[in-house]
Amino acid sequence: MAVLSAGLLAAGALVATAPAAGAADADLARNGGFEAGLDGWSCTGGSGTTVGTPVHGGTSALKATPAGSDNARCSQTVTVKPDSAYTLGAWVQGSYVYLGASGTGTTDVSTWTQSAGAYRQLTTSFRTGPTTTSVTVYTHGWYGTPAYYADDLTLTGPGGGPVAVPAAPTGLRAGTATASVVPLSWTASAGATGYRVYRGGTKVLDTTGTSATVTGLAASSAYSFQVSAVNSAGESAKSAAVSVTTATGGGGGGNGGLPAHALVGYLHSSFANGSGYTRMADVPDSWDVINLAFGEPTSVTSGDIRFSLCPVAECPNVESEAEFKAAIKAKQAAGKKVLISIGGQNGQVQLASTAARDAFVSSVSKIIDTYGLDGLDIDFEGHSLSLATGDTDFRSPTTPVIVNLISAVKSLKAKYGAGFVLTMAPETFFVQLGYQYYGSGPWGGQDPRAGAYLPVIHALRDDLTLLHVQDYNSGSIMGLDNQYHSMGGADFHIAMTDMLLTGFPVAGDQSKVFPALRPEQVAIGLPASTQAGNGHTSPAEVTKALDCLTKGTSCGTYRTHGTWSGLRGLMAWSINWDRFNNGEFAKNFDSYFGS
Repeated sequence: MAVLSAGLLAAGALVATAPAAGAADADLARNGGFEAGLDGWSCTGGSGTTVGTPVHGGTSALKATPAGSDNARCSQTVTVKPDSAYTLGAWVQGSYVYLGASGTGTTDVSTWTQSAGAYRQLTTSFRTGPTTTSVTVYTHGWYGTPAYYADDLTLTGPGGGPVAVPAAPTGLRAGTATASVVPLSWTASAGATGYRVYRGGTKVLDTTGTSATVTGLAASSAYSFQVSAVNSAGESAKSAAVSVTTATGGGGGGNGGLPAHALVGYLHSSFANGSGYTRMADVPDSWDVINLAFGEPTSVTSGDIRFSLCPVAECPNVESEAEFKAAIKAKQAAGKKVLISIGGQNGQVQLASTAARDAFVSSVSKIIDTYGLDGLDIDFEGHSLSLATGDTDFRSPTTPVIVNLISAVKSLKAKYGAGFVLTMAPETFFVQLGYQYYGSGPWGGQDPRAGAYLPVIHALRDDLTLLHVQDYNSGSIMGLDNQYHSMGGADFHIAMTDMLLTGFPVAGDQSKVFPALRPEQVAIGLPASTQAGNGHTSPAEVTKALDCLTKGTSCGTYRTHGTWSGLRGLMAWSINWDRFNNGEFAKNFDSYFGS
């Protein structure tokens, strides 16, 4: 909280003055006094309950407790009239308690109090848009603060009539298609608050506007699209279909010559640790993609990446450069892909300038050419990627370290062509956490690294061969079921992978939906053994996760949004640790996929 400015604190302590309600206005909030428990209310992460003390009025009040990355948001959706004035009020107690309304169709509003030792009233007002028929009212606390209390919440204004399901959209048309992208647009449906886009009868994204871009498509392929309209009353019928054939070209984002199910591993080539050094020639045949760990920068901001084999003093059994290069060629002749992985835990890379961007392209090219490699793995961790204040849309990033990385990778892709293999290994903090938080947030104070990989993945999705998020060394992450999931078992991998294959609204904003990746672009990242990292998952639990995601069985309590037999496979940190553990990880993969 120390990062909040004194000016913001002072402004936040003010209570908005709302216009008086008209004589015919009514309180539209359901169970605003919480006398019926949480009836009508939804609280994130199970954070809310009702208590008998302290209360402002009646016999009950809301108590909600922020925990971890959850700010204890409790909300309900209320039917309203378009183009009408409303006053929102509540009595609150606690530190940093917020009250607000979203989906107003005009300007969403919120107000808050810095510290309320006793119940204090917050009020704000808004006017609905010309087609708005429902709004969401909410209250929440702040991260790391104690429980807050809310009572007697009211939304005063003209009651909305029964909301009708909107008519199906008309005028669906496609713009110019590329090899992997189709832009769509349509005519608005009266009363709609959002739209759903379908490809071949399967929903691929949600949007609040009347246009959308469907990405991740195959070149020279025919597709059929439809759109439906939605509001609080339900979903319309689908529109008439429009058929589109994508352009030929590009090979980007293809399978990179990989088998239908691939095993990816990191080889400790430049350093030693407790797992021991493994020579390239001794890498077991199970591994389809071998990522050389690691290329690292000469300084954090130089962009100048260097790679060399582990020193003899550190790795007595290290091969010579000539032997290493020959072994790479032998692996490639056997159908394996060998990539240079940039970053890792200690290799912070910040391309904050165009000079650093150009140095990155030049130095990575030199490594690829020197060793005859197949491509690049981006393993930026720690503080390599973060979002500048005000950079709020993953679809159009403005932060230099993000923009320059995207540009650099596109340059490498253009240089090496369709056969260039591009993989990424972000941590969950930089990807799935983006479902809740993106950058420093609308009020500041959030970690600016939250979700920071999303713009990189999105901009490069047509060039991306594989994304294997590290489902380890992670805190609990909220899934699409709005429940928190913890590493170490099948449930975590199921929930985290489902997010990538389904897509999700970034920071809860339905107008900014991160589109689903294709299943052949996704692998699950795990530690190969208990020594390799926190969150090791037993072979039996790995099998459960694969069964759920590819067959729809063994899913436990989490329900996925589909089944994906084309899921590419698994990634492990690391080949060295798996050999140390008698090859348990690779053997389980081979057994499952019949290698």
